[in-house]
Amino acid sequence: MTAIVPYFQVHQPFRLKRYTFFDIGRSSGYFDDTENERILRRIAEKCYLPMNELLASLIDRHEGRFRFAMAITGTLLDQLEAWSPEALESFQALARTGCVEIVCETSHHSLAFLEDEDEFEAQVAAQRERIRELFEQDPVTFRCTELVISNAIAKKVESMGFRGLLGEGADHLLGFRSPHKVYRPEGTTDLALLLRTYERSDDIAFRFSNRSWDGWPLTPEKFATSLAEVPEDATLIGLFMDYETFGEHQWRETGIFDFVEAMPGAALEHDHLEFATPAEVIETVEIDEVEELSIPHPVSWADTERDLTAWLGNHMQKAANKALYELGPDVKRAAELGDPECLEDWRKLTTSDHVYYMCTKWFSDGDVHKYFSPYTTPHDAFIAFMNVLADLKARVRNVPRQPTETDSPREQEERPRPETGRARTGR
Repeated sequence: MTAIVPYFQVHQPFRLKRYTFFDIGRSSGYFDDTENERILRRIAEKCYLPMNELLASLIDRHEGRFRFAMAITGTLLDQLEAWSPEALESFQALARTGCVEIVCETSHHSLAFLEDEDEFEAQVAAQRERIRELFEQDPVTFRCTELVISNAIAKKVESMGFRGLLGEGADHLLGFRSPHKVYRPEGTTDLALLLRTYERSDDIAFRFSNRSWDGWPLTPEKFATSLAEVPEDATLIGLFMDYETFGEHQWRETGIFDFVEAMPGAALEHDHLEFATPAEVIETVEIDEVEELSIPHPVSWADTERDLTAWLGNHMQKAANKALYELGPDVKRAAELGDPECLEDWRKLTTSDHVYYMCTKWFSDGDVHKYFSPYTTPHDAFIAFMNVLADLKARVRNVPRQPTETDSPREQEERPRPETGRARTGR
């Protein structure tokens, strides 16, 4: 049997206000919650609520044979709790069916694994606990932000107790190998790597409504036949994509919901195909018998390069990311001294979307970046981000340390004092 493994990434960032130089020192209201709420409610109406209802009906119709996984970021969970609790409940209802695996990642959809191992661990631990509380599952599969994988990431993920890791089946990674097999990343002993079949995934996520594509229109039967044509010894077909594909990126008018409604039944008509979650696939393999795969450099699912250049490909992105993580120790120190809000603000800034908006690529990849960006230009995104960092830097360095019994009079005198005249607005 070959397992079809649908996996959906569900994420929304906290977008920044158009924060200017003149706002520095005057306002710590960095995030445009009016716009964030508007977008969240729109996507909940167009995607989350109707798609969750449809998937629940498919689970029921196929008596549990239709199964899938999803990762829901902590930043989105915050927004759902605040602005669309009914959508959150619909995700929880899916989890309760027993046919949906909730996959873990960093709480803030960050690139912390590249810069700050302790912060990476903290965000993963926070997300893990939240999954337990909200969805009553103990996650066993991990998905790094933007499906990034490497030998180092795999070793870290294994050390944190996960049994599975999701990644991109990039051509330059696999060479002659197949994305339809389970691998073990080099340097790990008990971690299963499940890869994305990007051709079939992108047929839905990117090409579905493209009338100039030679595969248009993509019918459920045609798609199911393409899945059935994989080699007989294939272990899995990884259909990994953004959840917002359904109703947001591909509008209802394209027929995307009709496609989803009919596709599982069309696939199950083929006797050697079944649906499974990543954890269920992992249970079927003997990890010491699978092939080892070396991933010396980070591989992602973004752009034609399938690397990190979508987020760290130009000087603006690198400078912003460097400044962000250099501020981390001061932020955490300030949080310990009595300003935990600054740590949460900083963690929202670690969300990878912020540096993604600064990308300056051209051609089709550039068009994708422009589609997702709320800014007119990448430079505008950089300026707003760096202005926010400048204000946050001043905030954290101005947090007075609470006195202790061991402080000398001189130490008490030298403790930082709050600046006068500073307005803390936007909270």
